[in-house]
Amino acid sequence: MNIKIKSQSEIELMRLAGKDTAAVLDYITPYVQAGITTNELDRLCHNFMVEELDVIPAPLNYQPHGHKPYPKSICTSVNHQVCHGIPDDRKLIDGDIVNIDITVIKDEYHGDSSRMFKIGKVSPKADKVCEVTRECLWEGIKTVKAGVDLADIGKAIELHANNFGFSVVRDFCGHGIGRSFHEDPQVLHYHQKNVKVLILKPGMVFTIEPMINIGDYKIRSKPDGWTIVTRDRSLSAQWEHTILVTEEGYEVLTLSDKFFEPYM
Repeated sequence: MNIKIKSQSEIELMRLAGKDTAAVLDYITPYVQAGITTNELDRLCHNFMVEELDVIPAPLNYQPHGHKPYPKSICTSVNHQVCHGIPDDRKLIDGDIVNIDITVIKDEYHGDSSRMFKIGKVSPKADKVCEVTRECLWEGIKTVKAGVDLADIGKAIELHANNFGFSVVRDFCGHGIGRSFHEDPQVLHYHQKNVKVLILKPGMVFTIEPMINIGDYKIRSKPDGWTIVTRDRSLSAQWEHTILVTEEGYEVLTLSDKFFEPYM
């Protein structure tokens, strides 16, 4: 495992990338309403990133091994879509929940964050899974500190999700991030027994991005090769931040100045 410890100059660049990532989510928030298509959300975000922020949308044409290039600039995952939903001409309607996942490249460094959005009046279950997933993210973040075992993040997340009868998706995880979109280490969002201890050190940067399902944790991929959905079609939610390990604890690099996100 090749975990890159970021230098102070690299951390400053990642702070800038994180700030722009949050800015895109702040910008798009007023537009996420019933009647808009996810294609239109993609167009708006793309133009804002390229024309206003002068950053590169990292997902556009991203092609990991075994995949065809991702065709859009953002990911929009609606209702039972877990992650990597491809924007299309589907209009959002009252009762939908949607995750918008933004990754930008600024001066060669990546920032990565996502939020859940509720369209109109959503069901109590939809509202609950969105809020519990946000809480799961922060339960994971709060464990981050130099000297702590990386596995404690997933343990805290799974415990909180299980308290509400929800399940944690196991096929996807958080990841190191920097010059590359995905770096070591993998950050599991559930507790896996008998894994090698990995102690957090100052200068590590990674994402925490739990995907929480109302039903079973099992998932499947749609024919487009990207969109992941719950196998039982139950609702799913995800929140994500990019985290720096510091001497004192953690710094959330993608925290917004405008979006109120209380610490628990």
